[in-house]
Amino acid sequence: MFDQLLQTLQSIVQLSESEREMILDSFQLKQLKKGEYFLREGKIAKQIAFINSGLVRYFVHKNEEESTFEFTKEGEFIGDYQSFRHKAASMQNIQAIEDCELLCVSFEKLQQIFDQAENGNLLGRIIVEHRFDVMVGQLLSIYMHDHESRYEKFIKEYSDLAQRIPQYLIASYVGVKPESLSRIRKRSASGTS
Repeated sequence: MFDQLLQTLQSIVQLSESEREMILDSFQLKQLKKGEYFLREGKIAKQIAFINSGLVRYFVHKNEEESTFEFTKEGEFIGDYQSFRHKAASMQNIQAIEDCELLCVSFEKLQQIFDQAENGNLLGRIIVEHRFDVMVGQLLSIYMHDHESRYEKFIKEYSDLAQRIPQYLIASYVGVKPESLSRIRKRSASGTS
């Protein structure tokens, strides 16, 4: 159950046996059924999680519609770090697209890992930097790319997930209605814009 988490962390920093034990003691298993929320807007993020299996989406409500801005799969961390760190209400939602097995850690336990593990601060910094890079990339894409370009970006970044994500959520990510996505997909497949 913890193998994938430990492998991911050890690809960032070398962990001693006592550090691995501390991590195993700090993370708790949580099952999330398809459609359930890991975090809802307006709530404070009390945990971050590592996805052992499954797929989630991040979305916000924009003009009374759901606007999906990211998908995260097994082997990656999820959470609203700003809400988590500052104990402030989240402005985003994190919802399971598939049944998920998560390994969750509280703020206090995570701080303990950062403080007590020899390379804890480096580990935390690299994970947060990765999340920051993903979020900035998504933000810039929203402002800089048209719908066709966002679809091409989706295919490039999430090609391994395209069959796992319902078309209406891909349309939400691209920023169009599902029927418009069909037209974009046809143009993309034929090589015309």
